[in-house]
Amino acid sequence: MKNKREIKRRIRSVQNTRQITKAMEMVAAAKLRRAQERVQAARPYAEKMREVIANIAAGTSAKHPMLIAREVKKTGYLIITSDRGLAGGFNGNLLRKLVQIVSERHQSPDEYVIFVIGRKGRDFLKRRKYPVIGEVVGLPDSPTFADIKQIACQAVQFYAEEKYDKLVLLYNEFINPVTQRPVEKQLLPLESISLEGQARTLYEYEPDEEEVLAELLPRYAETLIFSALLESKASEHGARMTAMGNATDNATEMIATLTLQYNRARQAAITQEIAEIVAGANALS
Repeated sequence: MKNKREIKRRIRSVQNTRQITKAMEMVAAAKLRRAQERVQAARPYAEKMREVIANIAAGTSAKHPMLIAREVKKTGYLIITSDRGLAGGFNGNLLRKLVQIVSERHQSPDEYVIFVIGRKGRDFLKRRKYPVIGEVVGLPDSPTFADIKQIACQAVQFYAEEKYDKLVLLYNEFINPVTQRPVEKQLLPLESISLEGQARTLYEYEPDEEEVLAELLPRYAETLIFSALLESKASEHGARMTAMGNATDNATEMIATLTLQYNRARQAAITQEIAEIVAGANALS
């Protein structure tokens, strides 16, 4: 009987866990839809700003420092993780990629610095004594640019002040609800900005092209950081939805297995009782 009670108690426990994981899966799915909409809504602004910058850069002989590559003596990394877990390999895969990149490219911590968004990344890097110089934690599920404005401005400003010579973004790119891919993208210098075969659009600038370019380039870099954050949030919700879906499926399988064990234990107990009754009857006769 004790064995049956333990199995039944475990079945109830797994059923309660399944209810929780199913609810979390549904919540993550709802958040994912909103996050996807925000990613789509942010793209036209970034694309239009890129087009304007490409037009200005193509029409002036002056080159802004953010468009020119220089010898890389020190590198800045900005990594975007989540504040919460229960999202499968969402954070682990990205942090392993960062550790691999750092170990392959740098001989000492003096050669790089790290900005980190998300509690999981912050805790991981600080425990291992990485040179973290900027952090943001506690972001909402639907962040605004104001939530990361300080760290984004600081990362771009440090490049402008030549505190490092390259700024790299590391985040999870959203492919689809079940696939997220850790990616590394060079943010600064912005060498890839060009018209790419498109006809140049003529604009009138006030006060002049160089000053407008100097104002727009930092804003564009900050916009790219925010766009990466939105992609990361969509990836996080997708990863959590998948992880909770898998957990729900595993719980269902475990309940079926435990129910089978319970039925077998109950049948064995009934069989034993019948055997004892038959043996007692035989003894009396």
